[in-house]
Amino acid sequence: MKNRSVKRIKKIALERIEILFDEAKKIAKEDKKLSKKYVERLLLIARHYKVRLPKDIKNYICKKCKNVLIPGFNATVRVTHKGYVAIKCECGEEKHIFLKQKSKNK
Repeated sequence: MKNRSVKRIKKIALERIEILFDEAKKIAKEDKKLSKKYVERLLLIARHYKVRLPKDIKNYICKKCKNVLIPGFNATVRVTHKGYVAIKCECGEEKHIFLKQKSKNK
């Protein structure tokens, strides 16, 4: 019985995290301070309920300044020949997202 309620709580926490991230993206261009508060709140929820952030959220949050990374607005994106995408925040922090290699069928 307890296991079911823990799963339900984590599911609700994850939904809240997704809502906060969407709101942070929407408001980032108008009010950076409020956007940053939303990101800090979603990270707090994730830590408190021990929920792992989805990659699509995790890859677009700066670890240093806790801003939402929006390519072209406050972040620059480069695709390197070494097999990763580099996203550089306006604070100077750089995040690397490795691209998946195609598996060779034998």
